[in-house]
Amino acid sequence: MIDHLVLGFETAFTPVNLFWCFVGVLAGTVIGLLPGLGSTTGVAVLLPLTVTFEPVTALIMLAGIYYGAQYGGTITSVLISTPGEAASVVTTLDGYQMARKGRGGAALSIAAIGSFFAAILSLILLMAMAPTFARLALNFGPPENLAIMLLGLVTIISFAGDSRMRGLAMALAGIMIACVGVDAGTGLTRFTFDNVNLMSGIPFVQVMIGLFAVGEVLYQIRSGGAQPIRARFRDLMITREELNRSVAPIARGSVIGYILGCLPGAGSTLASFFAYGVEKRVNKRGKEFGTGAIEGVAAPESANNAAANANFVPTLALGIPGGATTAVLLGAFMMQGIQPGPRLFQDEPALVWGLMASFFLGNVLLLVLNLPLAPAFAQLLRIPYGYMYPLILFTSFVGAYSIDNNFFSVWIVFVFGLIGYGMKRLDLPMAPLVLGLIIGPLLEKNLTQTSAIGDGDLSLLVTRPLSLAILALAVGLLIAPAVVRRLRRRPEPETPERDREPVA
Repeated sequence: MIDHLVLGFETAFTPVNLFWCFVGVLAGTVIGLLPGLGSTTGVAVLLPLTVTFEPVTALIMLAGIYYGAQYGGTITSVLISTPGEAASVVTTLDGYQMARKGRGGAALSIAAIGSFFAAILSLILLMAMAPTFARLALNFGPPENLAIMLLGLVTIISFAGDSRMRGLAMALAGIMIACVGVDAGTGLTRFTFDNVNLMSGIPFVQVMIGLFAVGEVLYQIRSGGAQPIRARFRDLMITREELNRSVAPIARGSVIGYILGCLPGAGSTLASFFAYGVEKRVNKRGKEFGTGAIEGVAAPESANNAAANANFVPTLALGIPGGATTAVLLGAFMMQGIQPGPRLFQDEPALVWGLMASFFLGNVLLLVLNLPLAPAFAQLLRIPYGYMYPLILFTSFVGAYSIDNNFFSVWIVFVFGLIGYGMKRLDLPMAPLVLGLIIGPLLEKNLTQTSAIGDGDLSLLVTRPLSLAILALAVGLLIAPAVVRRLRRRPEPETPERDREPVA
């Protein structure tokens, strides 16, 4: 292990690899800032530029774009409620509220700190346990993945606020929207109304831009517009108390992100939602989530960065992409004539360990670049919103169009912008809708596959140990709040009259 680490850092710290790692994280941050692009598109667009590079240099640069975009998406999520990355959607819930209270710099700082420590922890776990986790991931079939999706549905209750019924209704609406397109079991189209643009479903990124960015702008215009932040520069800095409050959420988010990131197909988005839901349940400030709690930024940001690193476990050890971006990176391996899989660690140790060592280097660069700049980024909130609103709308619609070069995407953003505005007026929670959109396709796919494996019998869920354990966890999370409330309401036994102290 030590020999491999030395080899990896020797490879990563060559001048050429240092330079392209810096270029990658910087380009990733900029790409994450642009609504609609995201790490997957960024890596795909810049992939041809790396054809003439050495394999390890190409992969270091492309991986830098991947985790650099995670932080870039956070900046717009916090400052203008416009998630640049799907994994940054949940950060908007508390990050934007912190920004409106003049704490945007603190939100961006804790996102950078949390992402850094999550990356370091996940990197240590990646180096030490990648082969073990890869073998464990092989035991996850459709029944286990279906159980994870059901566990995800349970977390929806955490996003429902004071009204669980409204939250569950929004989640159901999200799942119904996700049903538009081609049926996973029969291959037949449904709810497309003979529109060829809907055959591939309603695109998630465009829905996200419409709900959060356009919906927020319309709501602020209707309510008279938000006032620019007048906070002093030093007021934008993170405080010691906020750091102390964020330690445990960062640790929990990192572990959750790493575990879910190791599972093929789970990705960073699901990890960030899970981490937020768990943190809202276990944190003593859980009732403040959604109003600007710094824990609501620390947990999901740590989770999505840990998941981004953990996505390389199935990619490197099994040759199975951990998410959409690692699927593109898998193509980069193939383009360089390298076959990921169990023998990669033996056949290409310099490449594998050099790539993993570059994660440490890249995250240090991100911390050095972005932590001092967080209060400066937050100064953008001083700009009058009369100038900001047109810019937000312009980047939202241009970003949506650039995804597919199709004007239909612009209409999707516009329609869901109106829906987002209506939801804000009616005080309906958006997070369950978004989580329903994410989980819906995965739930249907794994339900269909589980049913096919069992010839229509879903008892596989309770006969396989792993899926049964996950279901038991879901049931525990579902009933735990009611049990805790019942215990808290239990009256204390009265003190007998003879044991009471006399009153002077």
